[in-house]
Amino acid sequence: MNTVLWVIYPYICLAIFVVGHFWRYKYDKFGWTTRSSQLYEDKLLRIGSPLFHFGMLGVIAGHVMGLLIPQSWTSAIGISPHTYHYIALIGGIPAGLATVAGLIILVYRRRRTGPVFSATTVNDKVMYLVLGIVILLGIWNTIAGSLLQFGGEYNYRDGVSPWFRSIFYFQPDAALMAGAPIGFQLHAFFAFLLFAMWPFTRLVHVFSAPIGYFTRPYIVYRSSDVRPGVGVGTHAPARGWDRPELQKKE
Repeated sequence: MNTVLWVIYPYICLAIFVVGHFWRYKYDKFGWTTRSSQLYEDKLLRIGSPLFHFGMLGVIAGHVMGLLIPQSWTSAIGISPHTYHYIALIGGIPAGLATVAGLIILVYRRRRTGPVFSATTVNDKVMYLVLGIVILLGIWNTIAGSLLQFGGEYNYRDGVSPWFRSIFYFQPDAALMAGAPIGFQLHAFFAFLLFAMWPFTRLVHVFSAPIGYFTRPYIVYRSSDVRPGVGVGTHAPARGWDRPELQKKE
């Protein structure tokens, strides 16, 4: 079972993540969007969206540091595992809470605003549920592992992080993850499930960037109004109504 959960399952999810994005981009370019609903409601969106997205940037930065940077590197510059956990608390908890607050506001907005709710698919609802579970489990692991210290402080950089990196070395060590607390196991399980769902949801917009705006030519707009004695495209509209005699002549 450990081999299925911590070796086979991650590779299946990652394969779906990669192949699914290629498929989506090739066959559904028009649907490669977050399906913006700002037109229907923007007050809650202006609050929830920055909270969620900036919070997620902090969460992602914490995962990059914790999962991809080996503990030996931080120890080499004098940061002990205990100190690192408190740094993770100071930076991770605010980022996680901002992400949760933003997600709650966005989900509430989606449920409260009729046109937005009508455009919400079952796919969206499942994605929000899994995303919420992943975020809440991450916050719980940070608090329980570093602050509450249930059963002693667990150093995930001795277990979860080497296991995660071993997947990309194609030498996965299921025993490392099998020895982790249940909270970390659930967090990893649902995180990989989210990766598998990613190509088929609105989350694909993460990989979109308006790079073409920097290279495309300027768009020049000209007026098509024709006025007496004035050429096409050179007339600046005057304020108010034109005099009746001018309207008749036109």
